[in-house]
Amino acid sequence: MTPAEPSGCPVDHRAALYGPEFAADPGAVYAGLRRYGPAAPVELAPGVPATLVIGYQAALDVLRDPATFPKDAREWQRTVPEDCPVLPMMMYRPNCLFTDGEVHARLRRAVTDSLDRVDTGALRGYVERNADRLIDRFCADGEADLLGQYAKTLPLLVFNEMFGCPPDIGDRLVYGMSGIFDGIDAEKANAELTRAVADLVALKKEHPGADVTSWLIHHPARLTDEELMHQLIVLQGAGTEPEQNLIANGLRLLLSDDRFAGDLSGGSLPVEDALDEILWTDPPMANYGVTYPVQDVEIGGVHLPAGRPVVISFAAANTDPAKESGPRTGNRAHLAWSAGPHTCPARGHARLIASVALERLLDRLPDLELAVPVDELTWRPGPFHRALASLPVRFPPVHAPAPRQYATPTPAPAPTPTWTPEPRRSWWQSLTRWWRGESRG
Repeated sequence: MTPAEPSGCPVDHRAALYGPEFAADPGAVYAGLRRYGPAAPVELAPGVPATLVIGYQAALDVLRDPATFPKDAREWQRTVPEDCPVLPMMMYRPNCLFTDGEVHARLRRAVTDSLDRVDTGALRGYVERNADRLIDRFCADGEADLLGQYAKTLPLLVFNEMFGCPPDIGDRLVYGMSGIFDGIDAEKANAELTRAVADLVALKKEHPGADVTSWLIHHPARLTDEELMHQLIVLQGAGTEPEQNLIANGLRLLLSDDRFAGDLSGGSLPVEDALDEILWTDPPMANYGVTYPVQDVEIGGVHLPAGRPVVISFAAANTDPAKESGPRTGNRAHLAWSAGPHTCPARGHARLIASVALERLLDRLPDLELAVPVDELTWRPGPFHRALASLPVRFPPVHAPAPRQYATPTPAPAPTPTWTPEPRRSWWQSLTRWWRGESRG
């Protein structure tokens, strides 16, 4: 048996998953940890030990066994201070990510049913139009930071529309979520995130509409206010921060890897191939899927102590040298969306948004190139995500087309939504007509 932490092992023998060194080259850290076996001792923050699962099969074993590896963090929370920088990302919340069994099934059903009402065909058109609006702002400049000016903003616009969220609340949500991902002022960021979500729930209760928030409020699962807030937190967390990283990391690969860079104008195939590659080798959520073993347990010959957080390294598991290698293009067996009962319920939406975002940008600016060598790009520190700090690019300036003037529609009072299959498309169809200028005031 290989112990995850040998007896008497001092704290500094645990690999630190925080700070600029880890952010700059996490692959080197994962490679060094493989000497322990499929799992290894790490620190998520100073003084916060955990076990990191780095083997592909071991990760599947953990993710598919919620009885042995439950999600409830409340016992662990009592062992860390309230200002622990990783606490907001790991603390118990009554949502579908941090629960198991019947509670998880009820909460997840509300989420999946509500997401299923979003028309993905219309969503593609909406992402394209918002992408064009963002590109129009910088296309004549000949340079841009595609993280701040594109990848970060586009998912927020999509989220705000899908969830009926006004921009002021949306900005506060992004501030809060970015803070807890980075582990910087995490306590303050978590408080602001909670207030913003509470404001969104209160708004949609007073003014319901054809949006995911309203559908969650009126779902037959009858979520409590606290449950509503925490479903929205997990959806916002998945729909903005990881989405921006998927877009930005995909752009970085497309602009720096010869396998893709020479064929950016040849249609969507290079984009889809690049997304497959990123989800295998550099997933936007590199380490997460946290569980807490109910008792001491051995997995793959490695001892995992009861109660100590077990974190799945999706990035390391996907690149496990013990896993039989094969082509990544078109191969969706990666763990970037997790696995088992907690597989991401919005993976189809997330991939669609990312692929459309990449396609639209490369179609509008086919001569994009990085403004700095790829190895000079910097990464935001944090144990959980794989996130660029910026993505500077240059390109031949292109004049933006004349802006179309759209009147702001005056919505009629929305009736209380009922849980019926329709009007699933009517909202998106109305939105599409508005974008086309067919329902101007």
